[in-house]
Parts: sequence; C-alpha cells; structure tokens
Amino acid sequence: MIDEGVQKYIDNIDAEQRPLFDRVHSLIMETCPDAQVALSYNMPTYRLAKRRLFVGMWKHGVSMYGWPQDADAGFTERHPDLRTSKGTIRLTPEAAEGIADDELRDLVRAALTS
Repeated sequence: MIDEGVQKYIDNIDAEQRPLFDRVHSLIMETCPDAQVALSYNMPTYRLAKRRLFVGMWKHGVSMYGWPQDADAGFTERHPDLRTSKGTIRLTPEAAEGIADDELRDLVRAALTS
C-alpha cells in the first residue's frame, strides 16, 4: 500500500514524465518488495532497513540519490554523464531508453541492500 502523500505526488506528475517514473518505481518495488515508501523532502523515498533511495521528478526526468556512493553496482561508472557532482543520477527519458531494466534493478539492489 502506498502512502497517501506519495500517491498524491505520483498523481501530479506530468503525463509526459509519468512513464519514466512508473518504470523506476515498478523496478524498485519489484526488486525490493519490502521497501517502505513515504515522502521525505517532498519526494518519494524508498527505505529498506537503514538504506534510503530518494526518487524525484525534475523538468527533464527522474533524479535518484541517497545511497552510499560506492553502492551503485557500477552504474555511475558506466553512465558518468548521468551523475551530477553531488552524486545524483539524473535519468532522462532518452537516456533511460538505452538502459536495460536489469541494470536499473542492479542499481536499486546495490543502493538498498548492500
């Protein structure tokens, strides 16, 4: 069951951006079905034990951050252009087209369970 605040956040995502958010959200929940989802810093935050993964929309796509920087299964090494100087991954719909679901699952697994 999704927190009411998270559902409101999701319902307010622009139709153009919603497919990318839905993909990321579904992969997170599929990979870590026990993750709790609640709003933190006004964005959906996935928690598993003491780990957190923040996932928010921005004007060009999905931003993800909050995991220990060495726990991304090599994602940022393979996609350095998607990482900001602060360690956030900014995933545009165009970039996401070239990234397999398994690679995103590996990122989620490393971020929330390593």
